[in-house]
Amino acid sequence: MLKVNVLNLEGTPLREIELAAEVFGIEPNNQAIFDAIMMQRASVRQGTHDVKNRREVRGGGRKPWRQKGTGRARQGSIRSPQWRGGGIVFGPTPRSYAYKLNRKVRRLALKSILSQKAIDTNIVVVEGLNMATPKTKDFVKVMNALNLENKTLFVVSGAEEFDNAFLSLRNLPNAMMLSVEGLNVYDVANADVLVFTETAANLAGEVLA
Repeated sequence: MLKVNVLNLEGTPLREIELAAEVFGIEPNNQAIFDAIMMQRASVRQGTHDVKNRREVRGGGRKPWRQKGTGRARQGSIRSPQWRGGGIVFGPTPRSYAYKLNRKVRRLALKSILSQKAIDTNIVVVEGLNMATPKTKDFVKVMNALNLENKTLFVVSGAEEFDNAFLSLRNLPNAMMLSVEGLNVYDVANADVLVFTETAANLAGEVLA
């Protein structure tokens, strides 16, 4: 079992809880993590690249010179691909780069990256993120109390009260918040430290197991 301390927003340990070994204690599968990250990065590509082929390029309706007798190679249009300003052959056209992985692979990847964070002791559990007012400077104090200096991902449950905390961290470049339902491999891997609320940590153990 993986035991971690539950801290309050001042950084004081309150009690210990056990994280689900099926989610936070498996042997990380690096190939699944790699595949999931590549899938997410491919899915966010716009794919709006486009070139004009011979049919789309402007001009070139008249034959540049007669077919025979000039001593030059025969040409039918100044917008053929071999001409400067002509159409592009086999150039990129708009497309979607998105593809899917099997659900089991996606789930394995998420559990693997969470387990890797646990192995690296980069998981923190707090009692909650309920703040009285939405103030960024107050949230900075919370992060300082928890010794959070690098990129931090806060994970909450949708049933919790976290609106003020979310409004407080929006302007911080090294802080991000996701719900348990929105957890994904890329954002977890991109964060140096994961901060779960106690409710979110328990819910992750139930949902992902």
